[in-house]
Amino acid sequence: MRRIISMIVVALSLALPFQAAAQDLSEDRVRELVLETIRENPEIVMEAIAILESRQAEAQAASQAEVLARERDTLERDPNAPVLGNPEGDVTVVEFFDYNCPYCRRAKPEIEALLEADANVRLVYREWPILGEGSVFAARAALAAREQGLYEEFHWAMMGMNGRAEESSVLQIAEDIGLDIAQLRRDMEAQEIDAHIQTSMRLAQALGITGTPSFVIGDALVPGVLDAEQLRTLVSDAREPEQ
Repeated sequence: MRRIISMIVVALSLALPFQAAAQDLSEDRVRELVLETIRENPEIVMEAIAILESRQAEAQAASQAEVLARERDTLERDPNAPVLGNPEGDVTVVEFFDYNCPYCRRAKPEIEALLEADANVRLVYREWPILGEGSVFAARAALAAREQGLYEEFHWAMMGMNGRAEESSVLQIAEDIGLDIAQLRRDMEAQEIDAHIQTSMRLAQALGITGTPSFVIGDALVPGVLDAEQLRTLVSDAREPEQ
């Protein structure tokens, strides 16, 4: 509560009538005046909180925009990230996901619908295993499947699975789609896999991403499940007008 009052004091002191004279007052006196104003006009508390939240949101958006600009090449053109859809597409959709995330699984048909409807979309996957050891094993297995040319098949099968992704269930799916399990296990230890996951962690932290799925489409960073229409709208916004 004390922290909230302090925040309100700061916000209100920027707008109250005594702002000009506040420099000549002690901190305790400023607080007294602020609290007196709050007692007489309690509705301004919510207004002050709204101002603070708005400023925080603006600061976060500015920070994200700066990171997006700085990391654009890594987000969209990292040679160590799987690409589905059209590799030469004119708009890139980047998804941060976890195989044990139920919302990521819900997004599967929406993404498939987008790819079916728009042949010029590049889909870049950032494996971001944040939901336990099973997620880490699944991400490493998926990335290792690239060496056998079966990442896409493995990915869709994993997203359509029932239950948690754990070592046994992941290997069962790998076997079902025809992966050589012995080779898969060896390839899972590759440095490229460590690098991909570490890069995903770094990018997510820099962008302030806190959950999966999260999408980067053009200049938009959007968390949560998006339906196919929302995805198409974001892709259209990101696409050059002449295209």
